Amino acid sequence: MTTLYITGAGVSAESGIPTFRGEDGYWTIGSRNYTPQQMATRAMYEQNPAEFLKWYYHRFVTYRHHGPNTVHHWLADKSLITQNIDGLDGKAGNNDFISIHGRIDKMTLYHVQGEEVGIETTPWAQVDERNLTESLLELFKISSQGPELNASLKPFVLLFDEFYTDLYGIKRAQQRMWGASKMVFMGTSFSVNITQMALDIARHKDIPIEVVDPEPAHIMHSHVKYFPMTAKEYIEIGDHT
Repeated sequence: MTTLYITGAGVSAESGIPTFRGEDGYWTIGSRNYTPQQMATRAMYEQNPAEFLKWYYHRFVTYRHHGPNTVHHWLADKSLITQNIDGLDGKAGNNDFISIHGRIDKMTLYHVQGEEVGIETTPWAQVDERNLTESLLELFKISSQGPELNASLKPFVLLFDEFYTDLYGIKRAQQRMWGASKMVFMGTSFSVNITQMALDIARHKDIPIEVVDPEPAHIMHSHVKYFPMTAKEYIEIGDHT
């Protein structure tokens, strides 16, 4: 049996990385509060790159030195697709996981979606937090005119108004979904397209799925088993092969 694990923010919460469900992540511009779903957009990056990069830095980059927890280590030898961009699965030893939404330690050329571009390491250590705005704009090569296609840089992260491309490993992810005989969803609220894509394939193949979350979302599927608990509690209750 080939079990595919699909993980969300709940798995990294124990490592001290806040999930999108809580209050953390909101950002104030002027007198208005913006949600993570409003900040993490290509439109915000294009129209207000300084605020986008500052929010991204505070919301994600400041956690880049956090380490993996027991769940990441348990998943180290598993077939894995993660929605998380923290890279903790790699730190735990999984050398073949698919980071379907990108990585906080990487960046790409700002390009038209679908084009082939390289992925490079972001030199976050060069950021001067005393002059954060100017430092971030300089790092990502953004002038006062805003991001320039094929000249500026962009964090390697799939934003809410972007779509899955091969840059983020979508073909490899779909191959794993079609090849799976069981899927386990851990710490995800099923609010993003990749989980819906996986569910559609699971329904089409009529394979069993498991949902691991303290407040699991109800899934319309004939072969679903719920584990209303944390991912850590799930791995502690026994063998799940």
